[in-house]
Amino acid sequence: MDRVIEKKGWNKKRIMLIGGIAGVLALIFASWYFTSGKSRLNVNTDRMTISEIRQGTFQEFIPVNGVILPITTIYLDALEGGRVEEKFVEDGAIMKKDQPILRLSNTDLELSLVNQETSVFNLLTQMQISRNAAQQNTIGKLNQLTDVDNSLKEAERIYKLNKKLYEQKVIGSQEFKQSENNYNYQVQKKNLADQVLKKDTVSTREEQEQARQSFARTQNALQVMRKKVGDLIVRAPVDGQLTSLDAEIGQSKNKGERLGQIDVMSGFKVRVDIDEHYISRIFIGLMGEASVAGRPYRLTIKKVFTQVTNGRFQVDMQFNDSIPPGIRRGQTLQIRLALSDETTALLLPKGGFYQQTGGNWIFKLSENGQVAYRIDIQLGRQNPDYYEVIQGLKPGDKVVTSSYENYGNMQELVLKKNKTFSFIN
Repeated sequence: MDRVIEKKGWNKKRIMLIGGIAGVLALIFASWYFTSGKSRLNVNTDRMTISEIRQGTFQEFIPVNGVILPITTIYLDALEGGRVEEKFVEDGAIMKKDQPILRLSNTDLELSLVNQETSVFNLLTQMQISRNAAQQNTIGKLNQLTDVDNSLKEAERIYKLNKKLYEQKVIGSQEFKQSENNYNYQVQKKNLADQVLKKDTVSTREEQEQARQSFARTQNALQVMRKKVGDLIVRAPVDGQLTSLDAEIGQSKNKGERLGQIDVMSGFKVRVDIDEHYISRIFIGLMGEASVAGRPYRLTIKKVFTQVTNGRFQVDMQFNDSIPPGIRRGQTLQIRLALSDETTALLLPKGGFYQQTGGNWIFKLSENGQVAYRIDIQLGRQNPDYYEVIQGLKPGDKVVTSSYENYGNMQELVLKKNKTFSFIN
């Protein structure tokens, strides 16, 4: 007789085996899921800055600081050394051209002036004596010439008379020959006297010209010496304000030492320090803008100093139209120095993301705003506020611009909506 075999149920051992197999399969699946997919990180939105890409006006500029200076500064140096004897004005005084500022004393220079004046006086006396002697010599030679002329006329008269008498046989040949010889002698004497007088005239003229030139040189030397003594009184070269006066009564100043300066107050310029990185892009005519008392003022570069010191170089800028009222020498201005014209571009606000990405990629938010994923981008020019987007983004895109320091190599950021965040345009 057949017997019915009773079917066995799920025993504990079988259940444990099946559960173990299921757990291993789940572990394998989880491992595959998390390793084969993108790495993700949950991030609270209150810990990040989200900015929106927009189309707008872009201008490349750099912020620089400038110092207000007078339009022209003339330095006062001691043209001659000496001791400060008297001060006519104090530092900060408004000066007129040639107005005296201070007086120096220099006994050696003053003594040299006296000696030079004495030399001029002695030379003038010698010239007068030489001139008188030359005049006396000329008068003597003229008297001699007069005597020679008279003797020649008398010898000519006798010669002509004797010649007629000799032809008429009235006198002998001896008497005629004597008168002829005397006449020829007087003619030669007259010629010699003329030559002597001519040479004497030329010599006298040359001596007088040399004496005149020597006197003129001595006079010029005297004028120079008088000017050097006159330079002991320091005067304002132009109208302006006296600043940085460094001189006290009794103080000794060497020749060439700086005494102060005159600031021409007809206008102002701005001396600007710029990093040498921009030296190839800075040129005369470049524009900038500064805000003074809430009002913008445009400036233009008028001079570029190409010498680089400690990694920086300088330029001088001047105000285009009006000068801000109430500005003072030494005042500092913050200037936006434009390096390009205004253009339309995609604008990406600056943020800490650039330090980790170098501007090569960025986290972009999905359309629903729940996830930010990594995309490649290309940036162009920049200014202190924005980057110019060349490729990878479009207007209206939202991106994470805060620092990526804590994100490591994450490919996606899962944004938590527990707190509200604001967009930056």
